[in-house]
Amino acid sequence: MHLVLSLTVSESKRLIAKGVAQAEFVRRAMNEGTLAIGSGTTDGYIIEEITGEKFDKKALVTGRTVPENYRGPKLTYTHPDLVIRKGERLSVKAVEALPEMRPGDVFVKGANALNYERKQAAVLIGHPTGGTVGAVIGAAVARRLCFLHPVGLEKCVTADLDALAERLNADAQGKGPTLWVVPGPIFTEIEALKVLAGVEVLHAGSGGVGGAEGAVWLAMFGTAAELDKATAAVDSVRGEPPFTEWREGSGG
Repeated sequence: MHLVLSLTVSESKRLIAKGVAQAEFVRRAMNEGTLAIGSGTTDGYIIEEITGEKFDKKALVTGRTVPENYRGPKLTYTHPDLVIRKGERLSVKAVEALPEMRPGDVFVKGANALNYERKQAAVLIGHPTGGTVGAVIGAAVARRLCFLHPVGLEKCVTADLDALAERLNADAQGKGPTLWVVPGPIFTEIEALKVLAGVEVLHAGSGGVGGAEGAVWLAMFGTAAELDKATAAVDSVRGEPPFTEWREGSGG
Protein backbone atom coordinates (compact mmCIF):
# COMPACT_ATOMS: atom_id res chain seq x y z
CA MET A 1 0.00 0.00 0.00
CA HIS A 2 1.08 3.57 -0.48
CA LEU A 3 0.01 7.14 0.14
CA VAL A 4 1.17 10.35 -1.57
CA LEU A 5 0.89 13.73 0.14
CA SER A 6 2.59 17.11 0.36
CA LEU A 7 4.20 19.13 3.14
CA THR A 8 4.96 22.84 3.24
CA VAL A 9 8.45 23.94 4.27
CA SER A 10 7.40 24.75 7.82
CA GLU A 11 5.45 21.50 8.13
CA SER A 12 8.56 19.64 7.00
CA LYS A 13 10.70 21.42 9.58
CA ARG A 14 8.28 20.45 12.33
CA LEU A 15 8.10 16.84 11.11
CA ILE A 16 11.89 16.55 10.94
CA ALA A 17 12.10 18.00 14.45
CA LYS A 18 9.64 15.42 15.79
CA GLY A 19 11.66 12.66 14.16
CA VAL A 20 14.99 13.88 15.53
CA ALA A 21 13.51 14.25 19.02
CA GLN A 22 12.28 10.64 18.94
CA ALA A 23 15.32 9.05 17.28
CA GLU A 24 16.90 6.43 19.51
CA PHE A 25 20.48 7.64 19.00
CA VAL A 26 19.49 11.20 19.95
CA ARG A 27 17.65 10.05 23.07
CA ARG A 28 20.69 7.97 24.03
CA ALA A 29 23.02 10.95 23.61
CA MET A 30 20.78 13.11 25.83
CA ASN A 31 20.51 10.50 28.57
CA GLU A 32 23.95 8.88 28.48
CA GLY A 33 26.21 11.42 26.76
CA THR A 34 25.84 14.89 25.25
CA LEU A 35 23.48 16.48 22.74
CA ALA A 36 24.38 19.95 21.45
CA ILE A 37 22.19 22.13 19.23
CA GLY A 38 23.09 25.64 18.10
CA SER A 39 21.63 28.13 15.66
CA GLY A 40 19.48 27.28 12.64
CA THR A 41 15.88 27.48 11.56
CA THR A 42 15.21 23.73 11.72
CA ASP A 43 17.29 23.53 14.89
CA GLY A 44 14.77 25.83 16.57
CA TYR A 45 11.96 23.37 15.90
CA ILE A 46 14.10 20.54 17.26
CA ILE A 47 14.78 22.44 20.47
CA GLU A 48 11.04 23.01 20.89
CA GLU A 49 10.27 19.32 20.37
CA ILE A 50 12.93 18.16 22.81
CA THR A 51 12.22 20.66 25.57
CA GLY A 52 8.48 21.07 25.05
CA GLU A 53 9.03 24.83 25.33
CA LYS A 54 7.87 27.23 22.61
CA PHE A 55 10.04 30.25 21.87
CA ASP A 56 10.63 32.84 19.19
CA LYS A 57 12.62 30.78 16.67
CA LYS A 58 13.52 33.98 14.79
CA ALA A 59 16.03 34.51 17.62
CA LEU A 60 18.04 31.39 16.69
CA VAL A 61 19.17 32.40 13.20
CA THR A 62 22.64 33.13 11.84
CA GLY A 63 22.98 32.63 8.08
CA ARG A 64 19.70 33.06 6.23
CA THR A 65 18.24 33.43 2.73
CA VAL A 66 15.60 36.15 2.38
CA PRO A 67 14.26 38.21 -0.54
CA GLU A 68 16.37 41.20 -1.54
CA ASN A 69 13.63 43.60 -0.40
CA TYR A 70 12.89 41.79 2.87
CA ARG A 71 11.50 44.10 5.54
CA GLY A 72 10.03 41.50 7.86
CA PRO A 73 10.73 40.62 11.50
CA LYS A 74 14.33 40.86 12.61
CA LEU A 75 16.27 37.61 12.54
CA THR A 76 18.88 37.31 15.29
CA TYR A 77 20.96 34.78 17.20
CA THR A 78 20.13 35.82 20.75
CA HIS A 79 18.37 32.71 22.08
CA PRO A 80 20.45 30.23 24.10
CA ASP A 81 21.66 27.02 22.46
CA LEU A 82 20.51 23.68 23.82
CA VAL A 83 23.08 21.42 25.44
CA ILE A 84 21.94 18.36 27.40
CA ARG A 85 24.45 16.12 29.15
CA LYS A 86 23.25 12.97 30.88
CA GLY A 87 19.76 14.39 31.20
CA GLU A 88 20.87 17.75 32.57
CA ARG A 89 20.46 20.98 30.62
CA LEU A 90 23.64 23.06 30.66
CA SER A 91 23.93 26.84 30.32
CA VAL A 92 26.70 26.83 27.69
CA LYS A 93 26.91 27.42 23.96
CA ALA A 94 26.83 24.37 21.75
CA VAL A 95 30.46 24.82 20.63
CA GLU A 96 31.55 25.21 24.25
CA ALA A 97 30.34 21.67 24.91
CA LEU A 98 32.76 20.19 22.36
CA PRO A 99 35.76 19.62 24.68
CA GLU A 100 33.73 17.16 26.78
CA MET A 101 31.95 15.40 23.92
CA ARG A 102 32.79 11.78 23.21
CA PRO A 103 32.17 9.16 20.48
CA GLY A 104 28.45 8.78 19.84
CA ASP A 105 27.55 12.20 21.21
CA VAL A 106 25.42 14.29 18.85
CA PHE A 107 26.09 17.79 17.51
CA VAL A 108 23.24 19.15 15.36
CA LYS A 109 23.90 21.46 12.41
CA GLY A 110 21.58 22.10 9.45
CA ALA A 111 22.62 22.38 5.81
CA ASN A 112 22.04 24.56 2.75
CA ALA A 113 22.38 21.89 0.08
CA LEU A 114 21.46 18.22 -0.09
CA ASN A 115 22.13 15.49 -2.63
CA TYR A 116 20.03 12.73 -1.18
CA GLU A 117 21.09 10.00 -3.61
CA ARG A 118 24.75 10.56 -2.76
CA LYS A 119 23.98 11.16 0.94
CA GLN A 120 25.80 14.49 0.74
CA ALA A 121 25.06 17.64 2.73
CA ALA A 122 26.84 20.97 2.41
CA VAL A 123 26.84 24.37 4.09
CA LEU A 124 27.33 27.74 2.42
CA ILE A 125 30.17 29.51 4.19
CA GLY A 126 30.35 33.27 4.56
CA HIS A 127 32.21 33.50 7.89
CA PRO A 128 35.98 34.07 7.51
CA THR A 129 36.85 31.11 9.74
CA GLY A 130 34.04 28.80 8.68
CA GLY A 131 31.41 29.61 11.29
CA THR A 132 29.93 26.68 13.19
CA VAL A 133 31.30 24.13 10.73
CA GLY A 134 34.80 25.48 11.17
CA ALA A 135 34.47 25.30 14.94
CA VAL A 136 33.02 21.79 15.06
CA ILE A 137 34.37 19.70 12.22
CA GLY A 138 37.77 18.92 13.72
CA ALA A 139 36.33 17.57 16.95
CA ALA A 140 33.53 15.79 15.11
CA VAL A 141 35.96 13.84 12.95
CA ALA A 142 38.69 13.31 15.55
CA ARG A 143 36.30 12.11 18.27
CA ARG A 144 33.78 10.27 16.09
CA LEU A 145 30.90 12.51 17.10
CA CYS A 146 27.59 12.20 15.29
CA PHE A 147 27.58 15.44 13.28
CA LEU A 148 23.86 15.34 12.46
CA HIS A 149 22.36 17.40 9.64
CA PRO A 150 18.57 17.91 9.80
CA VAL A 151 17.63 19.24 6.37
CA GLY A 152 14.43 19.40 4.33
CA LEU A 153 14.18 17.82 0.89
CA GLU A 154 13.39 21.32 -0.44
CA LYS A 155 17.17 21.81 -0.39
CA CYS A 156 17.88 18.99 -2.83
CA VAL A 157 20.27 19.84 -5.67
CA THR A 158 21.31 17.71 -8.63
CA ALA A 159 25.07 18.35 -8.50
CA ASP A 160 27.69 16.13 -6.93
CA LEU A 161 28.39 18.42 -3.98
CA ASP A 162 32.04 17.39 -3.75
CA ALA A 163 32.62 18.43 -7.37
CA LEU A 164 30.60 21.62 -6.94
CA ALA A 165 32.48 22.61 -3.79
CA GLU A 166 35.82 21.98 -5.49
CA ARG A 167 34.87 24.22 -8.38
CA LEU A 168 33.47 27.04 -6.24
CA ASN A 169 36.23 27.02 -3.66
CA ALA A 170 39.19 26.82 -6.06
CA ASP A 171 38.34 30.05 -7.89
CA ALA A 172 40.25 32.83 -6.15
CA GLN A 173 38.29 35.41 -8.16
CA GLY A 174 34.91 33.99 -7.17
CA LYS A 175 32.31 36.06 -5.33
CA GLY A 176 29.72 34.96 -2.80
CA PRO A 177 29.91 32.16 -0.24
CA THR A 178 32.02 29.04 -0.55
CA LEU A 179 30.59 25.55 -0.05
CA TRP A 180 31.68 23.07 2.59
CA VAL A 181 30.59 19.44 2.23
CA VAL A 182 30.11 18.22 5.79
CA PRO A 183 30.54 14.68 7.14
CA GLY A 184 27.81 13.04 9.14
CA PRO A 185 24.33 11.59 8.68
CA ILE A 186 21.48 13.54 7.09
CA PHE A 187 18.00 13.57 8.59
CA THR A 188 15.18 14.57 6.24
CA GLU A 189 11.43 14.01 6.13
CA ILE A 190 12.30 10.50 4.93
CA GLU A 191 14.22 9.63 8.09
CA ALA A 192 11.61 11.36 10.26
CA LEU A 193 8.77 9.22 8.90
CA LYS A 194 10.91 6.10 9.26
CA VAL A 195 11.39 6.90 12.94
CA LEU A 196 7.80 7.98 13.58
CA ALA A 197 5.94 5.40 11.49
CA GLY A 198 8.31 2.82 10.04
CA VAL A 199 7.32 3.60 6.45
CA GLU A 200 9.49 3.71 3.35
CA VAL A 201 9.42 7.17 1.76
CA LEU A 202 10.35 8.44 -1.70
CA HIS A 203 10.57 12.08 -2.76
CA ALA A 204 7.91 12.31 -5.47
CA GLY A 205 7.69 16.03 -6.33
CA SER A 206 8.38 19.57 -5.22
CA GLY A 207 6.99 23.08 -5.38
CA GLY A 208 3.77 24.94 -4.87
CA VAL A 209 2.15 28.37 -4.63
CA GLY A 210 0.08 30.35 -2.15
CA GLY A 211 2.42 29.63 0.75
CA ALA A 212 3.43 26.17 -0.44
CA GLU A 213 6.53 27.41 -2.30
CA GLY A 214 9.30 24.92 -1.54
CA ALA A 215 6.81 22.19 -0.61
CA VAL A 216 7.65 18.53 -1.15
CA TRP A 217 5.48 15.62 -2.25
CA LEU A 218 6.23 12.35 -0.46
CA ALA A 219 5.25 8.82 -1.48
CA MET A 220 4.96 6.61 1.60
CA PHE A 221 4.92 2.80 1.41
CA GLY A 222 3.98 0.40 4.17
CA THR A 223 1.30 -1.63 5.85
CA ALA A 224 -2.10 -0.16 6.65
CA ALA A 225 -1.03 0.26 10.27
CA GLU A 226 2.22 1.98 9.29
CA LEU A 227 0.45 4.32 6.89
CA ASP A 228 -2.03 5.19 9.62
CA LYS A 229 0.90 6.13 11.86
CA ALA A 230 2.46 8.17 9.05
CA THR A 231 -0.83 9.97 8.42
CA ALA A 232 -1.13 10.76 12.12
CA ALA A 233 2.43 12.13 12.14
CA VAL A 234 1.70 14.34 9.15
CA ASP A 235 -1.63 15.46 10.61
CA SER A 236 0.21 16.54 13.76
CA VAL A 237 2.21 19.12 11.75
CA ARG A 238 -0.58 20.31 9.44
CA GLY A 239 -1.08 24.05 9.56
CA GLU A 240 2.36 24.79 11.00
CA PRO A 241 2.73 28.54 10.41
CA PRO A 242 5.53 29.82 8.18
CA PHE A 243 8.83 30.48 9.92
CA THR A 244 8.31 34.16 9.23
CA GLU A 245 5.72 35.96 7.13
CA TRP A 246 6.21 39.14 5.17
CA ARG A 247 4.93 40.49 1.91
CA GLU A 248 6.00 43.69 0.16
CA GLY A 249 3.83 46.53 1.37
CA SER A 250 2.96 44.79 4.66
CA GLY A 251 5.36 46.85 6.74
CA GLY A 252 7.63 45.35 9.37
